[in-house]
Amino acid sequence: MHFHSFFGESKYHSRPLAPMLAAGGASLVAWSLVGDLLWVDWKTYKQNSQPKVGEALGWFEREIARIKAHCAEQRLKIALTPRDVDRAREGDPHIVLAIEGASFIERDPALVKRAYELGVRHLQLVHYVRNPLGDIQTEAAEHQGLTTLGKQVVEHCNRLGMLVDLAHATPAVVRDALALSKTPVVWSHGSVARGNAPAAGTTVLWRTRQLSLELAKGIAAKGGVVGLWALKPDVGASVEAYAGRLAELADWLGEDNAAFGTDINGLAAYATVSTYGDLRRVVEHWHGQGMPAARIHKLAVGNYARVLKVAMQ
Repeated sequence: MHFHSFFGESKYHSRPLAPMLAAGGASLVAWSLVGDLLWVDWKTYKQNSQPKVGEALGWFEREIARIKAHCAEQRLKIALTPRDVDRAREGDPHIVLAIEGASFIERDPALVKRAYELGVRHLQLVHYVRNPLGDIQTEAAEHQGLTTLGKQVVEHCNRLGMLVDLAHATPAVVRDALALSKTPVVWSHGSVARGNAPAAGTTVLWRTRQLSLELAKGIAAKGGVVGLWALKPDVGASVEAYAGRLAELADWLGEDNAAFGTDINGLAAYATVSTYGDLRRVVEHWHGQGMPAARIHKLAVGNYARVLKVAMQ
């Protein structure tokens, strides 16, 4: 069985996207703009400066325009409606515009609508730069959960039709968002620790980025999806190891609530799975291991497509 789509993300770059999608047989891909990219030291993954008023919004608007221009050049459609998601699952390539870190909002929740008007349908609230929406996993908490502004942003996303992504958020932010959101949410990339994830500064960075099993089950109980990243020190050094870890995650949370994670080409040399062709190999491995076709379909495309459609509606 061949799958056209999966829960995957590319950080924006200048290489042609269409051939990469074709190599993996992919037609539903979340393509993420890193909203705080200019203010992070990418050697340490620490914030190195604070955006001035309007800077993050300007960066967001310029880069979204560039991404959309590239999609147009590649004749790739942007998924804006539930019907677009269905078309993608039928094999017609569509890109989901996503934001990793909503720094552009600053203190104006109305800017969620601006993002929606520009085509964004997948919004990750926080990343590596502190923002006034809520706390991040890799720094000491200052808000103790979602702020009033953060709650307004979640409500705007629900009303407009945008998928809320909680990756990089602290446990308190996750709990607040689960209590508030009227639609399922995602944790787009990371892994799940059997117990509680460690606090910021107490262990290596990637372990700090883990999600506790309790909270992962909370996301699943609300119909949401947890995506497994492909970080080599965490998931292992082979496609087969990644396939096994994702199958295990589906056992923990239910096969309706796990999926390929994002960041597939954002992990550089640390990635086990870094291309859409690699993800095709994961699917082929599952087939070779005798995994039921319906389960493969859910992990490869169905789960992300489902939550995305529910959010859009």
